[in-house]
Amino acid sequence: MSIIDVIAKQARFAPQDPAFVELRPVSKVRRELSWGEFGDRTTRLANSLLTRGAKKGEKVFILGKNSLSWLEAYFAAMATGAWATPLNFRFTDDDIRFCAKTAEPVVFIFDEEYADRISKLRKDLPSVRAYVVMAEKGSDNVETMEDLIRIGSPLPPDVELEDEGEGALYFTSGTTGAPKPVLIQHKSIMATGLTELTNHQLVQSDRFLMMPPMYHVAIGHMLGVMIAGGCSVLLTEQVTPRFMVEAISNERISVVFLLVPWATDLLEAFDKGQIKIAEHDLSRWRLTHMGAQPIPPSLVHHLKDYFPHMAYDTTYGLSEAMGPGAVHLGMENERKVGAIGKPGLMWDARIVSDGGQDVAPGEVGELILKGPAVMKGYYKNPELTAQTIQKGWLRTGDLGRLDEEGFIYLVDRKKDLVISGGENIYPVEVEQVITRHPKCHDCAVIGIPHERLVEATCAVVEPLEGETLTEEEIRLYCEVNLPRYKRPYRIIIDKVPRNPTGKIEKPKLREKYAKGNG
Repeated sequence: MSIIDVIAKQARFAPQDPAFVELRPVSKVRRELSWGEFGDRTTRLANSLLTRGAKKGEKVFILGKNSLSWLEAYFAAMATGAWATPLNFRFTDDDIRFCAKTAEPVVFIFDEEYADRISKLRKDLPSVRAYVVMAEKGSDNVETMEDLIRIGSPLPPDVELEDEGEGALYFTSGTTGAPKPVLIQHKSIMATGLTELTNHQLVQSDRFLMMPPMYHVAIGHMLGVMIAGGCSVLLTEQVTPRFMVEAISNERISVVFLLVPWATDLLEAFDKGQIKIAEHDLSRWRLTHMGAQPIPPSLVHHLKDYFPHMAYDTTYGLSEAMGPGAVHLGMENERKVGAIGKPGLMWDARIVSDGGQDVAPGEVGELILKGPAVMKGYYKNPELTAQTIQKGWLRTGDLGRLDEEGFIYLVDRKKDLVISGGENIYPVEVEQVITRHPKCHDCAVIGIPHERLVEATCAVVEPLEGETLTEEEIRLYCEVNLPRYKRPYRIIIDKVPRNPTGKIEKPKLREKYAKGNG
C-alpha cells in the first residue's frame, strides 16, 4: 500500500473531513481542502501530468514554498509513477542546473515567484518537456496547474505503484557540500508515516501544525497524520511566534513540530510578555516534538515551565532514512531529555567504532541505523551508496553514545569534530553550554586553524534581541561552565546562520572565519 492509496481511501471514507488547511497570515488568506477535494484534485492533476510525459521512472521537479498547490503537485507526480523531486527553494541557479543534469526531469512545476528564474534557465534544462506554474495565469509555453486540474480525468490513473518501486528523489540541502540525490521507495514513505503515527499516537481528531519546508523530508511528520485521517495545517509566508500561537488557537491544533529557532523565539515572546498565553485557547495542544538538530535540554525544560501538562518528544532522522522517527525519545521518557532516545518502530540502531564494532556504553562512536525507510541509495552514485549502506546498515555520520539504559545521545557530526592539541572536542557539547547563557539566543562552534594546536574552537554567539552581549561575558561564563580544553579559543558576536530546516550552516561560518575572512 502506498501513500497514494491512503489519499484515495480517505477520499472515499471521509470525503467531507478536513485534510489540509493553508494559512497565509501576512496576506490573511485561509484555504481548506477536504479529503474528497484533495483526492479529486490530485487525481486530475496526475492524469494531466501523464499526458505531458510523467510516467514510471521519470522525474517531476517541484520548486516552491509550502502550500496546498505544492502538496497537490507532490502527490500527483507520485501517482503517475514518476519520482516526485522537490527542490530547495533556496537553491541557486547552479544548484538547479546540477540537479537537472543529475535527474533529467521531464516536467517542472514551480511557484509563480520563480517564473522569471525558470524562464532564464530553460536553455539549460533540455530534458524538460512541460513547464507548469502554480499561479492563476500562465504564459507562453507555460501551463497553469489549475488548468491541468480542470481538464484532467477524475478516474484513478491506470498506474500500479509497487512497494519496492521508487517514489521520490530528494536532493540534500547542501549544507555539507553539493546536494546529494537520495532515492526513496514507496515502502519507505509509508514506513515513515507509520512510524510517526505510532511514535506520537496520532488519531483522526488530531490537527497538526506543519511549518518546516516540505521540500525536505520533514514532510514525513505529516504522513502520520494523513494515515490517521487527521488534518494538517500549513503555516506559510512568515513563521513568527504570534502567527504560531494564533494558528494553534484558531485552528485547534493538537500536535506541533518545532525547530530550535522557533521554540527559542516563542519562549522569548512569552518571557517578555509580548504574547500572553491566557489570551489564547491552547487547550487542545497536547504534544510538541522537536528535531532536525541537537535539542538543548534547557529549552525543553523552559517550554514545560509554561506547559507542564504537555507531552514532549525528541525525534531523530535524516534524508537517507526518509526523515523523522528512526530514533525518538518517547513521550514517556521526559526524564531523559537530552537524549534522542531509542530506535523507533521497525528500526534498529547501534553505536560503532570506525571498524564497525559496537562500542561500550559511554564511549563515542558512529550511529548506524537499519530499518524500512532507509533510502534505496544515492542516485547514480553506487560508490557513495556502498560507503553509506553496509550490510543493510546506514552509516549516519553522526557521533553518539549509549547510556546504561540504552538511550542514545548525539555528540556531534563526525565531520564537525574538532581535534585540538590531540583532544576531541564535540562542538554540540560546547554549544549547549553557551546557549544556557541568559543573554544568548543562538550559538555555533566550528574549528579554526591554530599554529600550535593545529585546530582550535571558535564560538559564534548571537545575542538575544535587544540584549548587549560581549565576548568577555561569554569567556567568563565558559571559564565557570566548561573544562579548560573545551573553552572556545576565539569568541565572535555575530548572527548564527541556519537553513530553512533549522540546521546551522557551518560551511558559511567556516568560509567566513576559519579561512581568515572574518
